[in-house]
Amino acid sequence: SLPSLSTSSNPFSHSPRFQPKQYTMKIVLALVAASSVSAFAPQSNGRQSVAMQAENSRREALSTIAAATAAILPAAANAAAGESPRFSVFGVIGDGTSYSEGAAYGSDQSAETYSPYSVYGKVGSKDALFEAGNADEIARKKGYIVESQKRLKNLPGYVEKKQWFNVKDELTRYMYETRGAVRGLAQTPEQKKLAKAFFQAIEEASLQATLKNGDKCAAASADSIKLLDQFYASL
Repeated sequence: SLPSLSTSSNPFSHSPRFQPKQYTMKIVLALVAASSVSAFAPQSNGRQSVAMQAENSRREALSTIAAATAAILPAAANAAAGESPRFSVFGVIGDGTSYSEGAAYGSDQSAETYSPYSVYGKVGSKDALFEAGNADEIARKKGYIVESQKRLKNLPGYVEKKQWFNVKDELTRYMYETRGAVRGLAQTPEQKKLAKAFFQAIEEASLQATLKNGDKCAAASADSIKLLDQFYASL
C-alpha cells in the first residue's frame, strides 16, 4: 500500500503563502466581472437588423398612404400637368389669378374687398352685410336704456335702507351695457352733453354709496334717473 502523507510531510501545510480560499475568491470575482462586461457589450448585429426592419416597414406604410391619397384626391384646380408654378406678388407682379392668402388679391371676388388680403367686402359699401346705425341695432340699444331706467328706480329704496352694496351692484352689473348704448345713440351735441352728465351722476352715486353718505348718494341717484329720462326723450 501507498504510504500516507502525514501533516509534517506536506510541504504546503505550514506555508503562510498557500491560502486556497483567497485564490478561490479571486477567481470567482474575475468570472463575475467578465460576465458583467459581456452583458453590457453592444450587440450591433441583432439591434441594427431590428431597426432596419422597422424603418423599412415605416417607409412602406408611408408610401402606401401617399399613393392612396394621390389616387383619391382630385388634381388641384389651379394646376395642370407640365405647367410651371404660379405665383403673384401683391397681385401686381406675376399671375394675378393664382391663389393667395385666402382672397386671391381680390381676383376671385365679385365685389371690392376690404384689402388685398381680405375675403370680406369693403366697409360702408352698399353690398356690406353690416350697416352701422341700422334699425335692429338702435332698437337693441334703446332696450338697454329702458331696462336701466327700471333698475335706477330701485336706488332710492336701497339708499333709504342703507343697502350700499345693492346701490353699487345696481350701478355696475348692467350699466356697462347702458354706457355703450348711451354712447352709441348720442349723436347731437345736446345728447352728448346729457350722456356725460348721466355718467357723472351714476359715478357720484357709486362713490357716495362707498362712503356711506346717504344724502349725497340719494341726490346723485335722483339726478341719474332724471338725466337718463331726458336722454331717452331726446332720441
